[in-house]
Parts: sequence; C-alpha cells; structure tokens
Amino acid sequence: MGFYYFDYTYFVYMLPALILSMIAQFRVKSTFAKYSRVSSARGMTGRDAAEAVLRFGSVPQVSIRAVSGSLTDNFNPRTGVISLSSPVYGVASIAAVGVAAHEAGHAIQHAVGYWPNKLRSALVPITNFGSQLSMPLIFIGLLLPVQYDFVVLIGIGLYSLMVLFQLVTLPVEFNASARALKALGQAGILYPNELQDAAKVLRAAAMTYVAATFTSLMTLLRLLAIAGSRRRRD
Repeated sequence: MGFYYFDYTYFVYMLPALILSMIAQFRVKSTFAKYSRVSSARGMTGRDAAEAVLRFGSVPQVSIRAVSGSLTDNFNPRTGVISLSSPVYGVASIAAVGVAAHEAGHAIQHAVGYWPNKLRSALVPITNFGSQLSMPLIFIGLLLPVQYDFVVLIGIGLYSLMVLFQLVTLPVEFNASARALKALGQAGILYPNELQDAAKVLRAAAMTYVAATFTSLMTLLRLLAIAGSRRRRD
C-alpha cells in the first residue's frame, strides 16, 4: 500500500488517469465553447437538427425536450426521449447541431437494434449493483485477515463489471457520432466545412469517454496491485 500512509499506487496508476481526464474535460468545454459561437449556415437549431437526423434514420417515435444545464444532453431509450441542454436545444450553432445529432444517433442505434448498444443496456442493472457493493467489499476485505482475501477479490470482480461497461460504451459513443455525421452530411444539414467543425466537437466529446474508460482500467489495476501487495506481505 505504501509507507507511512504514502500510497504510491495512487501516483503510479491514478495520476496519469487524472491528468488525461482533466485534459479531456478542458478540450470538450473549450471546443464546445468555440463552435457555439459559429452559427450554422442553414440556421438550424439543435432541436431542428435532431429532428432532421431522426427523419434521415426513419425513427419517428422519439420526442425531443429541453433540459437545464450544459452538456447534459442524452437519449433515454426507455422513454424514447432526447433531452437537449439549454446551449443546444434552441441554439443554431455548429456545436449545438453536432451534439443534438449525436443524441439522435443514439436513438437510431436503439431503433435498429445496434448490438453493442443492446449489450450496454443489458449491463446497466448489474453495473449499478456492482458500483454499490464493490468498494465497500474491497474496503472491508482489506480490514480483515489475509485469509479473507476472497472478499477483496469479490469486490474487485464486481468493479470489473464497471470496467466492462465503460469498454462497451466506447463503440456505442463512436458509432452514434458516425451516424450523426453521416446524417448531417447526406441530409444536407451542414455544409462540408461545417461538417468538419461538427466532427471536432464530437471527437472532443468522445475523449471524455476514453478518459473515463482509462480511469476505470487504471483503478482496476491499482486494486489488483493493492491486493497482490497485501498477500506478499503476509
């Protein structure tokens, strides 16, 4: 674990993840802010773009609503609702169009039965279960004598489900962006130069998912290192 409460594993495993997460958050916020100041030539708002992408994908039974906050946009497959944040819903910017189209891309995935998306949805309940129990079990296991290491291993196994969820999320997010950009281009929603700018917004957003996955993987490696170190010291 460390020496005199100095946990070296945090610096080895978690500091790179923290740095990557900070870079990803800065990049998505700065890129979104930059292209929020660039108006779409056709004057389409985020809501307009989402509706157009849904029509392109032949997905009629999805509603679109406005929600508060910034970058709180999402698609709920259970209710069939796309929620667009204030800087996206009624704003005619390249950033708004790109983000709204991405959420419509998720709706298309759900409609066509995109299998990674179905797998991700199936993992949600067990991932929620694992997220609630994994860390308490690991903490309790580390307090117990080493012969009870199976408690730590159960906790790590549950945490692994969260890592699997993050890994499955990556292709889902990349595919939603690909569907969005295809629709924006082929439906004539954005001109080619605007499409390049929208792609920059979506790539920046995708980096946050990459950073989250990397953080989960490094956390798992750290937990394994702590468990291994504990057994070696016994």
